[in-house]
Amino acid sequence: METKKIDHLCIAVKDLDAARKVWEPVLGKSQPDDPYVDEPEQIRVARYWLGGVGFELMESTSPDGPVAKWIEKHGEGVMIVSLNVADTRESITELEPKGYPFIPTRKGEKARPFRDCEFAFIHPEKMNNVLVELIDYRWSELENQ
Repeated sequence: METKKIDHLCIAVKDLDAARKVWEPVLGKSQPDDPYVDEPEQIRVARYWLGGVGFELMESTSPDGPVAKWIEKHGEGVMIVSLNVADTRESITELEPKGYPFIPTRKGEKARPFRDCEFAFIHPEKMNNVLVELIDYRWSELENQ
């Protein structure tokens, strides 16, 4: 498996607007570089680019969404460490036979769509209680920076 870099880190928060007020002065930003809502994942995100790595604050858009459930169990804080890989599906194919369990969607899919790429989650029980994401995002918006 080809891992290129740390893609992004996700901080699970109860209140995105309140978290932005805390984090933006520390990040040296006055607003997110890429705010977005991902309906299938039930999240609202403020993404900041820091040295080619994403830093995301994310809140659940649903009281029973994955982020809300994570916060209920673990509290606010680091939820996801995301690794940028050459190909998400190839990574799944390589890692599953080695005992890495992937978390499927409700439809049973392990690779999930996002913009022009795919991502997958390795179950945290395998990864020292860290939710690890593999994503083949291309970061084309950073090419001219």
